[in-house]
Amino acid sequence: MALEMTALLSVAFLLLATQGTLTHGGPAAVPIRLSVQNDLSNMTPESYSSSVVEGGVLLGALRRLQERQQHFKFTVKEDPDYGLLLQSVNGVAGSEREQTYWEILSESSGEYSRLDVGVGCYKPKANEHIILRFSTWSKH
Repeated sequence: MALEMTALLSVAFLLLATQGTLTHGGPAAVPIRLSVQNDLSNMTPESYSSSVVEGGVLLGALRRLQERQQHFKFTVKEDPDYGLLLQSVNGVAGSEREQTYWEILSESSGEYSRLDVGVGCYKPKANEHIILRFSTWSKH
């Protein structure tokens, strides 16, 4: 009886372990385009391609890009109220004193919209164009 139970458990474990592997092959990769713009200098905008797993967040695409492209680097900082904020891109960091920051935009058919969540929460769509734009804000 114990031998039969062990054999049944082994078969059940194998079925569970291979269930997603055989039928789905893992999550699909979602390609995105990424542009880095600096409104405060004469830098030429830089364009990159990356991907994120389906349902994954922008942070994953940025990390994947950083691993593959030696000319793309970024840092984030954690804010207790807002989560992960983009702190620097390619060596250029935002500054409270200078009122500069990295704005994250999505472009679709020439229309730009500011993301309402940060890199740790935003889920890009396939072929979406994400713009990281270094900009200023004014205190009111």
